[in-house]
Amino acid sequence: MQDQPSEASDHEVPPTEAQDIRDQGVVLIHVLTRHPTLLTIPDLVREITAGSENEATEGDAMERAVRDLTGVGLLMCPSGLAVPTPAAQRFLKILYEGNC
Repeated sequence: MQDQPSEASDHEVPPTEAQDIRDQGVVLIHVLTRHPTLLTIPDLVREITAGSENEATEGDAMERAVRDLTGVGLLMCPSGLAVPTPAAQRFLKILYEGNC
């Protein structure tokens, strides 16, 4: 019989997945708060990672977040510009104006 460590949980998120979710949150909130200002993806990454010690590594993570957010329909990237979708904008409105 194999015992699980006491701190293990069926609901724990792997560290890399948890970091990916945080990165997606950073990117989405940045794009939403800068909207309607249009940012190219390189400019978006530069703004988020400015002054970071690991700019290259964090830049890759931010680009991956853009890709993932585009894949789930929260960002659009027409002509290389990061634009929040109507769904993302509605979510922001719900967050700020709803009674959540």
